[in-house]
Amino acid sequence: MIQRRTFLGRGIAGLGLLGLNSLLDPRLFAADSSHGVINPLHHPAKAKRVIFLYQAGGPSHLETFDFKPKLREMHGKTMPESMTKGQQIAQLQGKQLLCFGPQHEFRKFGKSGQEMCELFPHIGSVSDEICILRSLYTEQINHDPAHTIMNTGSIIPGRPSMGSWVFYGLGADTEDLPGFVVLLSAGRGGQMQPIAQRQWSAGLLPSKFQGVKLNSIGDPVLYIQNPHGVNAQVQRESITAINALNRAEYSALKDPEIQTRIAQYEMAFKMQASVPDLVDMSKEPKEVLEMYGAQPGDGSFASNCLLARRLAERGVRFIQLYHRDWDHHSAVKSGVALKAEEVDKPTAALITDLKQRGMLDDTLVIWGGEFGRTPMSQGGDGRDHHIKGMSYLLAGGGIKGGISYGTTDELGYAAEENPVSVHDFHATMLHLLGVDHKRLAVKFQGLDVRLTGISGDVVKGILA
Repeated sequence: MIQRRTFLGRGIAGLGLLGLNSLLDPRLFAADSSHGVINPLHHPAKAKRVIFLYQAGGPSHLETFDFKPKLREMHGKTMPESMTKGQQIAQLQGKQLLCFGPQHEFRKFGKSGQEMCELFPHIGSVSDEICILRSLYTEQINHDPAHTIMNTGSIIPGRPSMGSWVFYGLGADTEDLPGFVVLLSAGRGGQMQPIAQRQWSAGLLPSKFQGVKLNSIGDPVLYIQNPHGVNAQVQRESITAINALNRAEYSALKDPEIQTRIAQYEMAFKMQASVPDLVDMSKEPKEVLEMYGAQPGDGSFASNCLLARRLAERGVRFIQLYHRDWDHHSAVKSGVALKAEEVDKPTAALITDLKQRGMLDDTLVIWGGEFGRTPMSQGGDGRDHHIKGMSYLLAGGGIKGGISYGTTDELGYAAEENPVSVHDFHATMLHLLGVDHKRLAVKFQGLDVRLTGISGDVVKGILA
């Protein structure tokens, strides 16, 4: 039994907390994760889902998709000071800046005649489906902050990742898998920059919108199997009892993270049935495995690309593959050749597979990393980090195929024609999903927080 004064005090405090949360944190009343908060869409969508093939470490645009014959002519000569003076340079500060020509040949592919490095013939074979964005630039020159701004639109840790924004805004088309899934693979070259889990964090959104990392080797999720003596019925009864306690706690505290806890217990139970079927590749035809170059369970980029298609089929909204080992401060020629062996075939296979299944039209496929590489040499045979120009590939989901958009200057140093910022890139991605980037926001500390911050324009020239 409690005194009248105590009862009134607690009641008023509870109402006050609920009211304050509704004013300062509308996440408390966010829609459930299957529907999202944008309903209806701001405009008709071209894409329903995103598969982001993230090449971590900073691929050299000069050995992949941006051919610069003038840079080859100037190989070994001093870079023009007019380009580099006062510019942000990572590890080449105070060093002699010498031009370093493209280390591999380029040729034209497809009916569109797009120029690509000859190390990527499989991607070249689907070049008519691809837009090469050659004028993307970023703001951060070191790996971790560059990953952070590319993934969250901000250099401030704790902001939601783009996958979380998409999941929060649109929900998912699946009830037994997460709406945002992350897969990691490592290359064979040894340039393994770390990837922090906060790159797929929900940040200031409810944590149920964070990315769920599936293991590429071994059990895809830890403890996915019940321990000996525990069957599905016992597991169901345990979760029902636990969530009854969680709901009672939520009734008392109105903490939105308790709702997340309830949802995650339910999702974990459903994943015990859905995930084993998801990763079982035994029903995939031999020709599909060969097309990807995949050996299921080997943890490779190829196997992850095939798994990404299976996730997309099952209604996952945002699928992000991180493939590491692109940080070629030395031996860029052999390094890029090795990476091409790993990513060329499966990237093309994913695009081809989606098209054959009638899914490419509403799946946005993205290929790219956190920054580019310098036109200047580092250590004689490598390239340093570079933020002024980089190349991305986009296909499907409302993208105009068979085109190249934007250019860097004749030495590949800076975006020159139709420059595209990270915020422009994010705004365009959201636009294709039917979302106005200016209207997807949450209140935090009295301010509207968006993926695109206070800038960003849709790149209309790449839209179909």
